[in-house]
Amino acid sequence: MKGIVFALLGGAFITLQGVAITRISQDIGTWQAATITQLTGFLLALFILLFVRDGKWQRFKQVKPLYLTGGALGAIIIFSNVFAIQHTGVTITVSAMLIAQLCLAFLIDSNGWFGVVKQKMKWPQFIGIGMMIAGVVILRF
Repeated sequence: MKGIVFALLGGAFITLQGVAITRISQDIGTWQAATITQLTGFLLALFILLFVRDGKWQRFKQVKPLYLTGGALGAIIIFSNVFAIQHTGVTITVSAMLIAQLCLAFLIDSNGWFGVVKQKMKWPQFIGIGMMIAGVVILRF
C-alpha cells in the first residue's frame, strides 16, 4: 500500500513540477528554470539525507558508474517536459509521458534489464498499453 501511495504522490508532484517549471521558464528560460529546479531538488535531498542519516555511504563504490549518471537524466526530463507542456498542454504531455514510461518499463521488465527480475508479459499488459494509447489519441481530438 505504501508503494501505491508514494507512486501517486510522485506522479502528482511530477505534474506540479512540470507546470511550475513551465511557468518559470516563460520568465527566465527553460535551461535556467531546469538549473534552479535541479539545484533546489539537490538541496532538499541533501537536507533530508542529513536528517535521515541512513549510513550506507560505504556502498557508494559498489554502484556501477553508469547508474551514477541517472541524476543527469533529470535535465533532459525537465527540458522535455517543459517543451511538451508549452506545445501540447499539461494533459497530453502527462498522458504521453505515462505511455512512454509504461512502454520502457514493459521492456525493462520483460527483458530483465538493469538487474530487474524478468517478468512474463501477457495479453492483458499489451491490451492495457494499447488502451492508454487509444485514450491519448481520443484526448488529442
